[in-house]
Amino acid sequence: MSEHAHDHAHGAEGHGDGHDDHGLAHTTPVSLLVGILAVLLVLTVLTVTVTSFDLGAEGNLVVAMIIATIKAALVVTFFMHLFWDKKFHLILFLTSVLFVILFLSMTITDRGEYDRDVEAFRAAQAQANAK
Repeated sequence: MSEHAHDHAHGAEGHGDGHDDHGLAHTTPVSLLVGILAVLLVLTVLTVTVTSFDLGAEGNLVVAMIIATIKAALVVTFFMHLFWDKKFHLILFLTSVLFVILFLSMTITDRGEYDRDVEAFRAAQAQANAK
């Protein structure tokens, strides 16, 4: 490759757009990986500890889901290298998470619409079985 073509491809300083992409995967320091592992283990212990407190069925579920979301975000960000990846991939990932939340919330909302009918059916069934 000519020197002019090399300068054009990588900028005048030979660094391009400031991104050190040499076609290789990002190397993460072991200390960072061990730190994230420690945080994940602490969050796992916290999840188990929270189950010993009675926050109600929905309260325990909400706390567990918040902790699970934090753990998933750490795994995706650091172990799957999304932090150092192209921002477009981050947008794709966050969009997919948004759609999962949207679909789950629609399912939960739909369940609330027919919950009274299910309870009435169960009461009628229990009354019929009692006879």
